[in-house]
Amino acid sequence: MRIGLLTEGGYPYATGEPGLWCERLVRGLGQHQFDLYALGGSGTPRPLPPNARVARTADLGVPDTGPAARNLLERTAFGDRRAARRAYGRRERRRFVDAFQRLAVGVCGENTPGTPDNPAGPGESETGAALGTAFAEGLYALAELARERGGLPGALRSDDAVSTLESACRAPGARRGAAAAGLPDHLAFVEHLERTLRPLSLDWYAEDALGAADLCHAAAGGTTALPGLLAKRFFGTPLLVTEYGVQLRSHYLSAAGADRSAPLRTLLAALHGRLAAEVYAQAALLTPGNAHARRWQEKCGADRARIRTVHPGMAADRFAEVGEDEESGDPATLVWVGRVEPAKDLIALLHAFAEIRARQPDARLRIVAVPVRDPGSGAYLAHIKGLAAQLFPDEAAGAHAVGENPVTFEELGGPEAPTLEDTYASGAVVVLSSVVEGFPASLVEAMFCARATVSTDVGAVVEIIGGTGLVVPPRNPRALADACLALLSEPERRHRLGAAARARALELFTVEQNLAAFRGIYLELLSHAPVRHRPADGVPFAHPAEAHVPGSWAPKAVAAGTGAPDA
Repeated sequence: MRIGLLTEGGYPYATGEPGLWCERLVRGLGQHQFDLYALGGSGTPRPLPPNARVARTADLGVPDTGPAARNLLERTAFGDRRAARRAYGRRERRRFVDAFQRLAVGVCGENTPGTPDNPAGPGESETGAALGTAFAEGLYALAELARERGGLPGALRSDDAVSTLESACRAPGARRGAAAAGLPDHLAFVEHLERTLRPLSLDWYAEDALGAADLCHAAAGGTTALPGLLAKRFFGTPLLVTEYGVQLRSHYLSAAGADRSAPLRTLLAALHGRLAAEVYAQAALLTPGNAHARRWQEKCGADRARIRTVHPGMAADRFAEVGEDEESGDPATLVWVGRVEPAKDLIALLHAFAEIRARQPDARLRIVAVPVRDPGSGAYLAHIKGLAAQLFPDEAAGAHAVGENPVTFEELGGPEAPTLEDTYASGAVVVLSSVVEGFPASLVEAMFCARATVSTDVGAVVEIIGGTGLVVPPRNPRALADACLALLSEPERRHRLGAAARARALELFTVEQNLAAFRGIYLELLSHAPVRHRPADGVPFAHPAEAHVPGSWAPKAVAAGTGAPDA
């Protein structure tokens, strides 16, 4: 079958776990043809296997503010302003205003008091449901207009859009935060809205593009899934949405909105909430990577019957040597691995380690940072290093020896921590101290290495760990210290938990289980969808389902896709 794989800032361009997951999916399901539709793709793509090709790319970046960049932007993404006036006559402008008004009412409208402020949900009022319907109608009306007129040339950033949004914010029944929005907020919102809805104006919706796909698979929700939403609208193509990190949650927690006004944050939260709810409502199947993401989807109105948890697949082979030697590593060393950012709460970890050192003086802590491109991460790292220097002065064995600090800061890939395997193998216990998490991959890696873990109860931690590690409340240094000391002082318990953790990870979080799940899901979704692309030989699938069933009950002709079984 032909799969339209929708990504944003990921495969085949980005590095990191999102790109690796898509690459494993494409290479592991070689019997299917993957057409890649990449939003935000730039640079040199990864080498693709024979069953994959880059069908379309589009830039969703924030436009530059310079005159030259604005001129280029208007000529390419939006079209020249004069061309926009020629493209939109009075009838088209009325259609645009009517569609945009419905979308704006859905964003600005307030749910009935006493119900969740989510844009949709099982317990939402009739008012909230009506607002969600208005948003969806406006969205699809804009999509139809864009399809007929070759895009929305400047319309989403026009005076019509701003004045229509202002009227919706001032209308009776609008959200209190929206009603307080001023002109700068309206201008900033339509600028953000244009980037969010830019997939409406792409040339992806044709019979030789997404119209040729048997299934659309979005690697995330929100804007990433929007082309699949339109493919379902235009062609009836089934939509599968996989979320290992919930896009709506990421928007709420994004540090990029810290300098925005409260009314603007209200409008943006409502926009992304409505879009997420519509994606969840229209998807044939949702595959969250963990129960934490699943709960977010259910709160946004997703039907439980169309949700199936599929844990992300991670490569276990690289950790096999360390995992088989569970007693390796310094029995007094704690290891922390991850991105250095406030959500990881390294301050609590350092205070917990101060108590650990008071009760076990030979304990050591390795903080191994994963390299990040965020320029703001350096300030937090400097703050953490300063706190560590205050809490733990350098110690020397004698009067003529050089002092050492029991807390070391290293970077993954450096001389002290060249690989993840070496990092996890160096310690006895792996610690996670976060206050906010989704699916912490570092815990799974530690489990592959048969390491006992101490984690805070956030995100999907309990689901990952099961009963193979210790879990404590977040922002509780004393509880964190007690749990670490319990494992450091009991080697047998530590080894027993590590072995159980490795067995659990190999059962639930490998690439093989992930591929097996999606192999079955693809066939299931296609079996419930009408055949729209039948080849000349009359066989709807290049490889029938029987070809993937183990055993010898099927005749060889059928297994090879060359005929039917004998009657």
